[in-house]
Amino acid sequence: MTAPAASHSTNHPPDFKTEFHPRSKRPTLYQSFEDFGQQIPEDMAPVSEPWRPFASEGDYIFAMIAVEAGLTSTQVDSLLTLFHRIKQGMTSSQFLKFEITAPYKGEGVMFQVHACWRIFSLHHPLWDWALDLLQNPSLAPHFVWDAQWLFKHDGEKYERFYTEPWTGDRWWDIQVHSYPVVARCANLPVHIHNGEQYGGGCIVGWLPIVPELMQEERKTGYANFKRTVWHEAFFKLLKKVTELSKVGYLYECYDKVLRWLFPIILILSADYEELCVMTLIRGTKCKCPCLFCLVPSDRLWDLSKTYEMRTSEQHKEALAAYMDKKSVGEQKLKFLGLCPLKNIFWSVEHSEPEQAASFEPLHSLHGGMGSKHMHEELKIALSELGRDFETKLEEQVSAFPRWQGLAHFDTVIHITFSDRNKMRDVTRQCFYTALNILMTEGSPAGYQLLRMMRSYLQLDSLIGLDVQTKKTISMIENELIVFRDELKVSTSSSCEYWNFPKAHLWKHVTRDIQSKGAIRNYSARPNEKMHGPLKDAYQDCSNGKDVAGQILHVDHHRLVIKLIQVCIDAENERTNLAAGDDAGNNEDNGGKFEENTKLGTPQQPTSLSDIETAHKDDRAFDGFHQKLETFLNTCLPTYGYPLNEWIQLQGTHMVHEYRYLKVKHVSMVDWEITTSHLRCSPNFHDFNLIRVKAVSHASSIFIPVKSIIRGALLYPDPNRDGEFLVVEHIDSDMFLRMKEWTRTRHRASKSNEIWVLEGQHLNECDQFRHTL
Repeated sequence: MTAPAASHSTNHPPDFKTEFHPRSKRPTLYQSFEDFGQQIPEDMAPVSEPWRPFASEGDYIFAMIAVEAGLTSTQVDSLLTLFHRIKQGMTSSQFLKFEITAPYKGEGVMFQVHACWRIFSLHHPLWDWALDLLQNPSLAPHFVWDAQWLFKHDGEKYERFYTEPWTGDRWWDIQVHSYPVVARCANLPVHIHNGEQYGGGCIVGWLPIVPELMQEERKTGYANFKRTVWHEAFFKLLKKVTELSKVGYLYECYDKVLRWLFPIILILSADYEELCVMTLIRGTKCKCPCLFCLVPSDRLWDLSKTYEMRTSEQHKEALAAYMDKKSVGEQKLKFLGLCPLKNIFWSVEHSEPEQAASFEPLHSLHGGMGSKHMHEELKIALSELGRDFETKLEEQVSAFPRWQGLAHFDTVIHITFSDRNKMRDVTRQCFYTALNILMTEGSPAGYQLLRMMRSYLQLDSLIGLDVQTKKTISMIENELIVFRDELKVSTSSSCEYWNFPKAHLWKHVTRDIQSKGAIRNYSARPNEKMHGPLKDAYQDCSNGKDVAGQILHVDHHRLVIKLIQVCIDAENERTNLAAGDDAGNNEDNGGKFEENTKLGTPQQPTSLSDIETAHKDDRAFDGFHQKLETFLNTCLPTYGYPLNEWIQLQGTHMVHEYRYLKVKHVSMVDWEITTSHLRCSPNFHDFNLIRVKAVSHASSIFIPVKSIIRGALLYPDPNRDGEFLVVEHIDSDMFLRMKEWTRTRHRASKSNEIWVLEGQHLNECDQFRHTL
């Protein structure tokens, strides 16, 4: 439920405020913490047979299994016949093959383009795909049409924050004016358009790859030719979009509301090299290789300087000069680092490629700066110390504590990962495991590299936040200068090694966040997940000839399966809600949470006396019987279980041990409920790390499970027994909690301070435990 501001006491302002664009004519919305982000979907008409056009759910399941199994052509002959009979009643999309011709050296060179189209359509790939989404009953309630500015009250004032694409300035400004190609609809929430179900990324085309010819290598003419082919091929996908972006399209959506639709290209997400093709920048060796600004090629490492931003007008003016007089125009284009070609995105209104191009951390950081530079520098520093130190690092990496979602490695020096997600985890773990190896005395260069890695990890965590505020944006900008200073110290003699485009691109990440929302809106990580099924289709379902057509045929079948499955899931959910059955929400085979916690992996019950006997040599179990009895009698009344008399435990009382705990808590990132998964199994100066120190085993205490807020990953200090470093980069919530905890400490913050929680300060330890 929501209410206007006037209904709230001035002493207790609403937690959230949403301002809509003036053209929407919607009043400002004020909401409480509980109501914010809650959507009450309209009642959908029941669908008795959501598996249609299959005759039965069994037929549909058979088809799904056949597609997922990648059966051979002989094995699926009957299945393909079935698809042919039913596709007019179901379909989402198919693929057509087009031919384009691009001139090179006075001759026309032909390439094939595969484009997605709907049955009975006029073959307009991107537009048809968008209309399919608008007619889907499961997606219709989630579409957002109006630009929004979101604010959260911080106790003193409303602070603006950025999440979805429509919360950024670019959407607001536009509303003022009225390989495989994967498309995603920015009108849908990020959990849908980045998801793997229907409504997520969809392959709408397959563009040709111009072969790399040895005799044409590094020739400007051939580089321009490859860009020409890409833009001519992409125009096949954009043809209808270019027209409708100017005049609009009146369309009745699933909710029976007529809307004028104006398509735009809001976001371009790709690797640097691919974005160079899209924006027609000449590449890494040109005078201004940045995608976003005109920084000189020899100043890419210096993040403290700001340069003029790129615009489409600059390119158009230089191209006009080139067409008028080639020598004059070439000088202007060369200065700007641009190719003498027309950009196909200019034909789409409000879709300037310089603004649509986006910083992408998966390629720029985890697959670029982190893996190809920092990790390689780390290996060099270790090799200079000798084999014993390399072995020591690998042993410590292998012993690194396990955590859900964190890849585990036995070796990191002599292998190379193509998976950029794994490289992100490698960098996180190598930083902590190298702290006692790359010391100031033995490896000054390695020690300075760790300082750079520390700043890099800070930036990676900050940039990856799913909700960005003015405060976190300011933290990013400040940390970029810290990284620049560390880099400058590291390369005092020469910055050439770190002078490359990907070392500069993240200077513009705050601009992207304020323009298009949080970084996950334009992350390539969801697209990377789509590569696996395409590779499987190539290996299992193609004969090596006309590969693109066969792969896209399989991808179409998978899309059909997704479409039917989303209909079945929606109908099942509607039926369960109508029946008041919430069993589907219970996790782990129907088990329920007790408030914010849930225990799992139960062990055989053991008596108190047997426990004390089994652990008689473990000081942690000293007085186990008495401690447990005192804990129960003092704790139970606190949690609403009054006692009429003192509980007296006997040695025969049975104890049920659990080795798995799930804890729900409110994330400090996006204020949503998230879950920690906890399992039980039988010298660092100038880094501003948080250290915790274990109390002695003899000082062990009982704590209520309900008092646990979340779990923390601790890395044991190899040189200090009983001391641990908090791995704050394990996720965004932990990162922000450690920032907040450090900020609120009563001690003065110093650059070389180490936060130590001594065991004897029980109140401080207890507070720290509850903070986690």
